[in-house]
Amino acid sequence: MGEGAYWIGIGDIHDDTRAIDRLPGLAAAAGVVISGDLTVKGGAPAARAVIEAVRRHNAVILAQIGNMDKADVDSYLSGEGVNIHATGRVTPQGVGFFGCGWSTPTPFGTPSEAGEERIAAWLDAAHAAVAHCPHLVMVCHTPPYGTATDVVGGGTHVGSRAVRAFIERVQPAVCLTGHIHEARAVDAIGATTVVNPGALAGGGYARVTFDGRLLGAELLAFA
Repeated sequence: MGEGAYWIGIGDIHDDTRAIDRLPGLAAAAGVVISGDLTVKGGAPAARAVIEAVRRHNAVILAQIGNMDKADVDSYLSGEGVNIHATGRVTPQGVGFFGCGWSTPTPFGTPSEAGEERIAAWLDAAHAAVAHCPHLVMVCHTPPYGTATDVVGGGTHVGSRAVRAFIERVQPAVCLTGHIHEARAVDAIGATTVVNPGALAGGGYARVTFDGRLLGAELLAFA
């Protein structure tokens, strides 16, 4: 089992491939994890441009659809062998990544929204794929309700109660999330570190580290 591995976590890219080229540490990372919203209401061609931009720096990608991505993005990611929405995979380093894309309903009628029960079912399916692994990273586009990672203007919490309940029950080491751009923050639910790097164009990203025994996560920024 390798020691000193790290992954770069990003989300809410929204077609801005220039920001990808400014991210530090991509080439040396064990992989790049995309929590959702590759595009702005775009389909597979727009998503392909983002994936190809990441691949110029690192060939190991785990990604999933966000609420701003059209349905064919999910099919495209599956075809590329990088999709973790409603599934998971254990890396060669022994870390289990599992994902849930889309988002709970928004006021904006974005392309890929789902109710709490469906989000909960996807999380259960994703977790089942890696439940045997003792080192877990949950990648969920919608942040858990009632944390620093789901607050919009005025202090209103708009995250998912199903996501929070899942974290409380399963306690993965790390939850990488996004969706709420203004809620760039780190918080904790029990033993789970929750990180929302915000929109990539704003300069935020996460770094998930694994020393062979323990997983950690931090929120970082680039210019």
